[in-house]
Order: sequence, then C-alpha cells, then structure tokens
Amino acid sequence: MSLAASSFPEPPISSPTVRLPIAGMSCASCVGRVESALAAVPGVREANVNLATERADIHLTRPTELAALIAAIEDAGYDVPNETVTLAVDEMSCASCTGRVEQALSAVPGVREANVNLATGRAWVVTVRGSSTQALVAAATDAGYGARVVVDGAATSDDAAMRRAAEEADLRRSLAVAIALALPVFVLEMGSHLGLMLGFAPVHIVSTQTSWTAQFALATLALVGPGRRFFAKGVPALLRGAPDMNSLVALGTGAAYLYSVVATFVPSVLPDGTAYVYYEAAVVIIALVLLGRTLEARARGRTSQAIQRLVRLRPHMATVLRDGRATSVPISDVARGDIVLVRPGESVAVDGEVTDGASFVDEAMITGEPVPVSKRAGSTVVGGTVNGSGSLTVRAGDVGDAAVLARIIRLVEDAQGGKLPIQALVDRVTLWFVPAVMAAAALTFVVWMVFGPTPSLGLALVNAVAVLIIACPCAMGLATPTSIMVGTGRAAETGILFRKGEALQRLKDARVVALDKTGTLTVGRPVLTDFVTAPGFERDDVLALIAAVETRSEHPIGRAIVDAAEAEGLLLPSVSGFKTTAGLGIEALAGERRVAVGSDRLMQHMRLDVSTFAEAAARLAGDARSLLYAAIDGRLAALIAVSDPVKETTPAAIAALHALGLKVAMVTGDNRRTAEAIARRLGIDEVVAEVMPDGKVAAIERLRATYGAVAFVGDGINDAPALASADIGLAIGTGTDIAIEAADVVLMSGALTGVPDAIALSRATIRNISQNLFWAFAYNIALVPVAAGILYPLNGTLLSPVFAAGAMALSSVFVLANALRLRSFRVPSTD
Repeated sequence: MSLAASSFPEPPISSPTVRLPIAGMSCASCVGRVESALAAVPGVREANVNLATERADIHLTRPTELAALIAAIEDAGYDVPNETVTLAVDEMSCASCTGRVEQALSAVPGVREANVNLATGRAWVVTVRGSSTQALVAAATDAGYGARVVVDGAATSDDAAMRRAAEEADLRRSLAVAIALALPVFVLEMGSHLGLMLGFAPVHIVSTQTSWTAQFALATLALVGPGRRFFAKGVPALLRGAPDMNSLVALGTGAAYLYSVVATFVPSVLPDGTAYVYYEAAVVIIALVLLGRTLEARARGRTSQAIQRLVRLRPHMATVLRDGRATSVPISDVARGDIVLVRPGESVAVDGEVTDGASFVDEAMITGEPVPVSKRAGSTVVGGTVNGSGSLTVRAGDVGDAAVLARIIRLVEDAQGGKLPIQALVDRVTLWFVPAVMAAAALTFVVWMVFGPTPSLGLALVNAVAVLIIACPCAMGLATPTSIMVGTGRAAETGILFRKGEALQRLKDARVVALDKTGTLTVGRPVLTDFVTAPGFERDDVLALIAAVETRSEHPIGRAIVDAAEAEGLLLPSVSGFKTTAGLGIEALAGERRVAVGSDRLMQHMRLDVSTFAEAAARLAGDARSLLYAAIDGRLAALIAVSDPVKETTPAAIAALHALGLKVAMVTGDNRRTAEAIARRLGIDEVVAEVMPDGKVAAIERLRATYGAVAFVGDGINDAPALASADIGLAIGTGTDIAIEAADVVLMSGALTGVPDAIALSRATIRNISQNLFWAFAYNIALVPVAAGILYPLNGTLLSPVFAAGAMALSSVFVLANALRLRSFRVPSTD
C-alpha cells in the first residue's frame, strides 16, 4: 500500500453487524468458502455472503478486530477492496494534534490505515471500499478539528493556498494587536529595571496599584483578543484528555494571569512576600508565540510552493475547433478527440498529438530540461507546457485526472503526505509528549513549593509556567514532513517524481546502481553512425540509392538509413523488383541501378571482396556497431555502420554516480560483445549481458549479495520485474512515456543524469530530516530541565517564561528554515 500504517493499534469493532465488500468470487463455491472462513473467526455468530452484490454481512457476538475478518477472507483466496480517502484537516498546531487525529480516524470501523501530515494539513485514510466518509469527518470533528473530504487534490490546492494566506493574514493582525498590548505592560512592569540598567534612577509616575490595574486591563484584552485562540482550542482539548500545544500555552499564560489577578485585587489570600504580578509574562508569551506561528505559517506556505506552481500550470480554458469555428471553452468541457488550437505563447491546454503546425514547446515543467523541444505533426504534447512562436492544432488525448500534469500533481502530493519509517517513533513520542510536559510542570511546581527559597510560591509558579511554555512538540511534528515536502517539491522541479515519501529513505541507502541498456543508457533506436564509400562512389548518391531500397524493408536498421537520408534532404529514386534473401539481405532496382544491401555473407555470395573495408570494419565492430555492406551494379560500394547510440548525458551521469561512491552495473538482454564495448567506453564496473527479464531479477539478487542495496534503472515497461525486485526502482522515460506504477521513482526526462540527481536529493533530504529531528529532540531534552530550574542549585540560573516563549517560537522556525534550505539544493547535473 502507498501509505505508512498508523502507529495506533486497531480497535475492535463494537457494532453487532459488519458489512465488507469482497472481490474475486465467481461461483457458489466461492460463497461457501468465504462464509466458512468468516464463521471460523472467534466472535462471529453468522456470515452471509452475496455473490451478486459481492458483499458479506457478518454478525458478531462480541467485539472483533476488522483485521481478523479481512485476514480470514484473504486467506480463503479473495480480496477486500480498499480505497483511499483524503481529508483536509484544519487547526492542527503540533505533533500531538496529528496523533490525536490519527487515533480518532483509526477507530472508525472500516479504516485499515491512517496517516496525518501536520505540514500539509491533510489526512490520508485507507478504508474498506464503501465505508462512510462522513464517519471519518465526524471522527476528526469529534477530536476537535474541522475536516472535509478532498475529492480532487489538485483542484483544491488553490483553495488550500488561499486558506493558508488568510490564516497568515489573521496571525499578522493578531500579532500586531498583541505587540501593541504587550509593550505598555512590559514598560510598566520592567521599565524601572531597564532604567537602572541604563544608568538612571526611574521616577515612579504612577503607584504600584495603579500600574498593576493598568496591566490587568491590558493583559485581559490580550488574552481575550489575540490570545483567545489558545484558550478556544487548548481548553477543550484539555477537557477531552487530549492536550496539545494550545493547552500548554493556555495553561501557562492562564496561570500567570490568574495569579497576577489575585495579587492585584485580593493579595491578602497569598502568603506574605508572594504578592507579585506576572502580567508581562502572560502578554509577552502570547506575542512571542504568535510571532513564532506567523513565521511558521509563512514558512509552511513556502514549503508547498512546488505544488502551487504545478497547479498554476493547469490551463483553465481551451480553444476548441468545432464546426470550423474556434470556441473558447472550460478545460473540463474538452473531450478526448477534440481538436484544440494552441496559439503562439499560450500554454498547451491538453495532452495530445499535434495534427498540424510546427513550433518549439518549453517542457521544463515536465522534464526539468530548459531547452524547448521541436513539435510538428505526429509529435506528442503535454498539457501545461508552453508553446513558442508557432501555432499548433492538437488532437486531445488524456484529459482530466488522466492527464500527465494531473498525475504529476497527484504523485507529488502523495509523496509529500507519506511517512518515513523513522516517523513512527516520532509519532509515539509526540503522542505522550504534551501530557509528559504537563506532568513535568506539575512536578516542578511541587518541588519548588516544598524545597524552594522564599517566596517559594512565586518561584514555583514562574518555573512551572516556563516548563509549559518552552516545550515544543511543533518542532518534532514538523521535522520530517516539512523536509519531505520541500525535498520532493525540489525533485519535481528537476523532473524527478518520488511516488512515495519512503522512497526518499530507501534511495539514499543504495550501494549499486544497475542500469538497463536499451532506452536507458542508449537512445533506444538504431541510427546511422558511419558511412564509408569505396573509391569511385559519391556518398550522397550511394546513400540515396540504399535508402530508396530500404524504404521497402521493415527492419529497424533500414529505418535508420532512411531517416538519415531524409534528414539530409536526399531525393530517393523509385524502387522496383524488391526481394529479400533470408539471413543475407535485400536487393532491388533503384531507378536504373541494381542495389544490394546486407551482411558480408551477401557480398561473398555475390563474389565481392570486402577486405577493402577490413580495417574500418574491425574498428567499428569494436565500438559495438552493427555492420552492413552495399553493392551497386555488382560493385562493392559502401560500408554502413548502425548502432543504438549512447545518450549524450550518459557519460556525465555515470561519472556522477561514481562521484557519489556508487558501483555501476549494466544488466541487459543484448549480446555480451556489444554490452562490454559500451561498458568499457563509459567506465561501467560490471556487466550482466544476454539475460531475459527473469534473469535480470536473478542478476539483481547477485548484485545485492555482493554490494548491498540495489537501485535498478529501466524503462519501466519491459523491466517491470527488475524494477519490482530491486530495493528501489527508477523508471526513466520522456514525459508521457512513463510507467508510473512500475517504479518507486519516475524520471520524467530521458536523461540518465536524473539518477544521480535523485540519489543526491535523497541523501540531502534525509540528512536534513536528521538535523531537524536532532534539533527538535535535543532542544526539548536540554531546555525543559533548564526551565524547571535544574541549574539553580549550581549557579542560581532561572529561565524567565518570556525567554522560554521566545525559545519555543524559534524552535519551530529553525526546523522550517532548515527544511527550506533544500529549495536551493543544487543537483549534480547543474554543477
């Protein structure tokens, strides 16, 4: 499955009846087998299976795990179909929130996996097909978070961007108000201390009681105004027994505020010497936390810019030719087979085939390659690419969700929503982090009350508040998903699509890269590379005669010769009397001249001596060329060399892989001589040649045993078994010709340089995640004890709640800023 399993155990089904869809039944015997299998599950009273509806109604006597029922069906040889539901979840603020939402979703009957991403605000839920999506929405809502089903992820990305922008604007307004209220409170309370520090004696303009009353009024406005969001979310979460980051801020600021209110208006209830106010701590904490969240919201928006750019590429309108007239219609109204007009400078509206016109099209958004590509009749184009100065008419192919750009957006979103294996540990820690912090704050209060110096109550309160405020589960929750978002987004910009987030982690562990030859290392089709004429023959005349004869041949080598002649603009004579000699070659009349093309055996059969070309033939054969000879009017005329040429980018890609410390192997079905010639030229470390597809799987097993984890690179179609058996499979293709389902990573351009680029990005992203996690855990492990006052017995150091709030705000910002560094990562192919 494409999603990482939730780290929460699946709860038993408490409903007395369960309904499950079943796939694969074909007769009454199937029904009987499924019913028998279900009846054997403990807790099942009766199972009724309907072949027509492909459904099982299961009656239970006691709560039973869904997994047990599904396992029974699958063990009987049938499937329970799944579907993935995407939810947009609002108002999650920390890692504890994601844990609560995952726990709530996992408890819904029919849910097999749940994955919630704090950075994207999305939940991906794998459910039994036909399960109620409203039950999922209700579960998230009951947990305290707004949720809605996302039908088309790409279509809603603009809405998500607008919501993020609105959230950021709201935070900025709240921050401005909080600062305006915090500054006078800070000056009233701390002004005298600042004056003494600056070397002048302050003059008390107002009495202490008046100052405290003014601070009370301003602090009250701060808490019920910009600070209300923390209480509105934190207090209900606390009452539900599922506290989050908002709960910590609400408890900390609320405790400081309430203590100050008592000290202001009823100081007599406090022990002697403890009547102090901490209004400035409450309001400055509110301002600093809002500052952190504003910076965080801004940074989060930047992490998703790759998706936003892709979404903005989707054309909204298309010019369709109907009844001879050009009509502008919404892109959703374009159907397969429609003829679409693409004017100069416009975005190509749909995937399809050019039927008329010629132009250059910028396909950088698909392949990452900056050079525009020539398009003419018969060429394929991709929706969202940008047309140059020519005009094109295009017959629409795949439309809607099947279009290449829509699939790319979906792949990037899936990868950004994925979880790495390391995230499971983080999830388990963060689920209990906030309750642990609250317990630590309570313990801090008690210890200072019992063992602290006078005034112990005030010190106990200040240190407990500092513990509550400095703890930052946000940094833990953002450490992994933000790096994945930025890393996969940067990869998409360079034409690399990670189908799953976990592919990032596996790719960095590769020790050997195994490459298919045809279409991966090479262009994938033969071309004419050398044409040597005998004395007395003109090159163009001979090539035109040979090409004319080869137009009657269906062999790929013949096609290469014809293409070469056409590319040079040669005029081909008419052909008659064409005949094929099996295993030798072809003969025909081209114009008035007899032409024979074939192997050296054909020349020998015609009693022609090919030793004239012996030196050139030996050299070309050593370079893995396929050789042909041509005779005209009974005389030896030319030596022809054809090969599947190595792609221009291949040598640089092999060098880059070696620079990354990787071994490179070629695994091909081609003959050993050709394979070894190419390997020598490119510096490939190991060659496995003349193997069938299943032999490639065995070759990968041998490479794994010798070197370690194997990354296999192929065209994604013929190499599907090898792609599946490798530790990580990379499909290399050109835009529309990619096997998305066959590989873990899809390289959109045909350039092999995408392989070292993908590996380098994988390593950089995982390194970035490790840095984030180290910071997030080290920060909390180091500073929570400091906030509790552990240094006080040693050097008298206590951490003010105000500084604790600043440190907490900067912690999340640090993680996000570090993740955003990946946006400027330079892949090897650009160096």
